[in-house]
Amino acid sequence: MALPHQKQSLQRLNKPLGLLALLALMTLQSCKHENKIYKSECDIGKDFKTISFKQLMDSLDDYDKQYIEISGKYEEDKGISALVCDSLFSNASNSNALWVDFSQDCPLYLSGTRQGLFEYNDGGFTQINDKKVTLRGVIVLRNKGKKDRYKATIERVSLVKL
Repeated sequence: MALPHQKQSLQRLNKPLGLLALLALMTLQSCKHENKIYKSECDIGKDFKTISFKQLMDSLDDYDKQYIEISGKYEEDKGISALVCDSLFSNASNSNALWVDFSQDCPLYLSGTRQGLFEYNDGGFTQINDKKVTLRGVIVLRNKGKKDRYKATIERVSLVKL
């Protein structure tokens, strides 16, 4: 036999928990930001194969001159423009990275605007350093990047998704 006080206590406890869960859900929704997609009109009509960073590095020879879509962490600094694997369990050295060759022949604009990726906008430049990005471009094995320190280059970058 249940006591009447027990049922009332559970009802009082459920209301605050429900409100707390609702508040947590609303907070998580507000933290979600929209992806920014910068596109170029280069390579329209090309088919891009989506591939994981590890799969590309394991079979790089198979992707020479192939159009791919790949995700990783972009790193830039003086003399550095590289895409590295964003996995915690991978080697992020230059020998396991791609040189990223952005070309003026393929200007990248924020979808639906004429705002360029590398243009000064809203008081600053778009920050992509140390961010996870998705890139589309063509893999070129003969180009090993600055001082030939990289496995290959992704050229003709026609999409950057932040």
